[in-house]
Amino acid sequence: MKIRSKKGILIVSLLLITSGLVVGCVDKKSEQNANNTNKEQSIQTTKTDYTYENNEYFTSVDWLNKNLKNKDVLIIDARSEEDYNKGHIPGAINVAWQSFCKMEGKSGDKDWGTLLDKEQLSKIYSDLGIDKNKKVIVYAQKSGWGEDGRLAWMFKETGVDVRMLNGGMDSWKSDGNEVSKDKVNPKKSEYTVEEIKKDINIDTKTLKGKMNDVKIIDTREKDEYEGATKYGETRGGHIPKSINIPFNKVYNEDGTIKPKEELEKLFKDAGLNKDDEIVTYCTAGIRSGHMALILKSIGYDNVKNYDASYYEWAGDKTNPVEK
Repeated sequence: MKIRSKKGILIVSLLLITSGLVVGCVDKKSEQNANNTNKEQSIQTTKTDYTYENNEYFTSVDWLNKNLKNKDVLIIDARSEEDYNKGHIPGAINVAWQSFCKMEGKSGDKDWGTLLDKEQLSKIYSDLGIDKNKKVIVYAQKSGWGEDGRLAWMFKETGVDVRMLNGGMDSWKSDGNEVSKDKVNPKKSEYTVEEIKKDINIDTKTLKGKMNDVKIIDTREKDEYEGATKYGETRGGHIPKSINIPFNKVYNEDGTIKPKEELEKLFKDAGLNKDDEIVTYCTAGIRSGHMALILKSIGYDNVKNYDASYYEWAGDKTNPVEK
């Protein structure tokens, strides 16, 4: 009986040890799989549900706050110098959209307000400290002109890794994050703009030749669309057949961008389909640059910003306008 008891104990012990090894292996594999899953989830974008956090067009206030001191993050405040001096996100440099554009002459002149060439942009980018490793975050505020969208449109057109801060300065402040009044001077780098992509931009001549093939969105306010000349336009009115969707219709009350479903309804109700070729314009290509990126962010792939916009269109009296 004693021998049988010892054998029984030995068998039970071996079974327990074996079970422990099996369980241990399973637990380790489960833990490893869980870690891999978490790792995969952490680098996934949110293109499916469009929460606008860490996808190819937007990043969140929470993400920026956590990465505020990351040396590979370059923050650009696209607002006016006056607004910047009143308070900005710590570490942000202040850059106006005009810095990147042809500003000789006056509004309405041919090419006024359009992008500089790649050599000139390369120098400006280098002066700002942009390099291949930098993640550029641009922000503005809801009461502005969509300057963050204009800069993000330009950066994407020239190959820079850029995101707009969803909610901008409005959300940054409302979340109780730190605000600074210290002026930040950029650290220079060496950056070369290799090309200016043509697939998200259109000029006046090309637009005139495609009037019957594209859907045109006027992103200005309704009174501008109907003829008001508030910013020195040569003539009032709008480009024929254009649809008026003011750019600020894409915002929630708190300054964040509306969810995908609401944006899709906004554009669908205006008669836009995702397979349409779409052109956006405003007065000088700022609000329309913002709108172009919003459209792209929800799957309208064939959209171009007419950056010369209504200034140039109205300035050439051979171009027709409607009221």
